Amino acid sequence: MLDERLKAQLKEHLGLLRKPIELVATLGDDSDRVSQQTRELLADIASVSDKVTVVERDLDDVRRPSFLITNPGVDTGVRFAGVPLGHEFTSLVLALLHVGGHPPKEEAELLEQVKALPGPLHFETYFSLTCQNCPDVVQALNIMSALNPNVTHTAIEGGAFADEVKAREILSVPTVYLNGELFAQGRMGLADIVAKLDSGAEERQAQEMSGRETYDVLVVGGGPAGATAAIYAARKGIRTGLVAERLGGQVLDTAGIENYPTVLHTEGVQYGAALERHVREYEVDVIDRQKAVKLVAPVEEGEPLVVEFENGAQLRARTIVLATGARWRNLGVPGEQEYRNKGVTYCPHCDGPLFKGKPVAVVGGGNSGVEAAIDLAGITSRVTLLEFLGELRADEVLQRKLRSLPNVTVVLEAQTTEVIGDGRRVTGLRYRDRTSGEEHVLDVAGVFVQIGLVPNTDWLADTIELTDRGEVVVDAAGRTNVPGVFAAGDCTTVPYKQIVTAAGEGAKAALSAFDHLIRTTAPV
Repeated sequence: MLDERLKAQLKEHLGLLRKPIELVATLGDDSDRVSQQTRELLADIASVSDKVTVVERDLDDVRRPSFLITNPGVDTGVRFAGVPLGHEFTSLVLALLHVGGHPPKEEAELLEQVKALPGPLHFETYFSLTCQNCPDVVQALNIMSALNPNVTHTAIEGGAFADEVKAREILSVPTVYLNGELFAQGRMGLADIVAKLDSGAEERQAQEMSGRETYDVLVVGGGPAGATAAIYAARKGIRTGLVAERLGGQVLDTAGIENYPTVLHTEGVQYGAALERHVREYEVDVIDRQKAVKLVAPVEEGEPLVVEFENGAQLRARTIVLATGARWRNLGVPGEQEYRNKGVTYCPHCDGPLFKGKPVAVVGGGNSGVEAAIDLAGITSRVTLLEFLGELRADEVLQRKLRSLPNVTVVLEAQTTEVIGDGRRVTGLRYRDRTSGEEHVLDVAGVFVQIGLVPNTDWLADTIELTDRGEVVVDAAGRTNVPGVFAAGDCTTVPYKQIVTAAGEGAKAALSAFDHLIRTTAPV
């Protein structure tokens, strides 16, 4: 199951085990291909560490095939149903380490919160092997079940349990159930999950945040622009903070990155993790999972700038770098929000496998839309790509690939007017031919929206000058119209929304902030 390279890496990781591990497998009969793959995977794991043993038990109350990662003599732990390869192989390795006594790399206070949670809490997470958002959720819940006997977690590979996915009408991953009821969908970290379970956590965190000292530079946003700005500011030896909704930003939703100098190929999740590691190498006060809601400019000279957050906290700074990035643009048509995660989706890599063998539509003819159609053509029965304009806007190399696919249809001059459903899931999409005015209905099970980005700047409208598209207006040095406030990346008027561009603009904004600090504090 595992090649020699992976076995060698796994052997090195499992050298960190402090306690013996028992892998308890409950499998189907010999004709079940997934059960055979599970048996081979577990044998490979046991072959590289003398602390790991495998046993098979015929249990009636668990999924087949599945396996429990536990300690000898213990009947709780981390359970995987299906074969956790692809993006989830890291989740498997971390689960082995955590059950084996290697401590999770999370804040001690957060881990104590996990240990104190009352139960029983029975979690089930449905994931796909191509989902980039799923590992965060799976790993967080695995940590909880490894630390707290009141918590159990089963990570379920949707492809191996397609009938179950269909019965529960799951059309987006990750999808998490708690004690049989829908708990959450989408990317979440350990702190997010604990906050949903511990109602007092948010108030305690808000009080702690508000008590922090004034920063010299506060960066709002954790993508390439924000991370680079924080690194450049910290290297100047000044008090630097970085606060973000999610570290890594929108780059975490990117599948492949092949145009960043010196990096021939990487994936968004890996690049985002590398950004975070780099930031944490410096003395940067990092605060994640916090959404900014208001920027308050000082009334009198010498007073700090203030950023207010959704949880009620306030942070103060002498200068601020805004690097809040952008989010996927919505269609804004009837049915879109009603059927979000019920057939309307924005991530073909995450949710594409859930539409295997079904017809789908992709809205958008730029690079992201054409790439989505190409990916989905290998999974679904038919892909219809709708483009509002009279021609596709994607790179020619992508268009050539698209035209070579027999199960893809391109419709130009198409204005999407409605997402149609039966109350539970998407059943179709209505569009108007902009040339003839004629209305058409596509029978599709999924609608993948790929129509560009909207800057995350709604909260700045009363303070900072924005364009009619919501972009922060900046000059060549990254300065905004408010003294001491700078901006960088996809939220600004700088053209060419690329990772390398954002990183460069982040460095520029941080250096401009440092220059501002020098000039405003120089002796008279």
